[in-house]
Amino acid sequence: MAITVTQLWIYPVKGLKGIPIDRARCTDRGLEHDRRFMVVDREGRFMSQRQHPAMATVWTEVGDGALRLAAPDVGEVEVPLQPRGVPSLTVQVWKSTVMAAAASNAADAWLSDYLRTPCRLVFMPDASHRLSNPDYAGPDKLVSFADGYAYLVTNEASLADLNARLAAKGHGAVPMNRFRPNIVVTGADAWVEDSWGSTQFGGAVLRGAKVSGRCEVTTTDQSTGERQGPEPLATLASFRNHAEFGPLFGMNFVTQRAGPIAVGDTVSVA
Repeated sequence: MAITVTQLWIYPVKGLKGIPIDRARCTDRGLEHDRRFMVVDREGRFMSQRQHPAMATVWTEVGDGALRLAAPDVGEVEVPLQPRGVPSLTVQVWKSTVMAAAASNAADAWLSDYLRTPCRLVFMPDASHRLSNPDYAGPDKLVSFADGYAYLVTNEASLADLNARLAAKGHGAVPMNRFRPNIVVTGADAWVEDSWGSTQFGGAVLRGAKVSGRCEVTTTDQSTGERQGPEPLATLASFRNHAEFGPLFGMNFVTQRAGPIAVGDTVSVA
């Protein structure tokens, strides 16, 4: 059975809702428009569903040169997709720092009100360079505001195996959006993605860099923002626990050759 792409997702703002798409371009730092915006606190540190699960309930939409944010009962706010501000802000994503541009005073006020904490929206222009860990990605591999690598690839067979283990323990199935992937594939054996190296997805070639350790965000319902833990994290930890990275699900990839990708494309593993 051929391995094919079944889903593509972008997350224009790190930590907010994702957008399912039919086609995209793989760029040097991830799918186009993926995580180029980020919400930061007063100190410039990134904000996450780990501490602010309500971020899961903020819808994002990209179109007509604008990013639109909306949430239940509070209307929406629109931001230019390419803010013109200069990258004058130093912001922090995990252990890395990068220069970012202020995106919109209106969006800052809207997000601060909805999330009930002072925050602001920032943008990563092309002039700002953030690099993945070279120990896994190799030298000079760019990444957006994603946790560490340009892409997260997940496998439907791996989710099916996890859900079968959850069912055996009396728990309900979890959807793939709990893991916030960029690229979802079918036709591969469960967990085989852990070993993928250079891999062609449509017109792009990506390389597997590092297995993906998972956190409590996987216990958050991505529709309601409600924490429903400890599953699936507890079950993952029972059979997929890494001494350094914790419970594993999915594989992080970096770009080898930029190009187009679409749902239905064949995946070829070297």
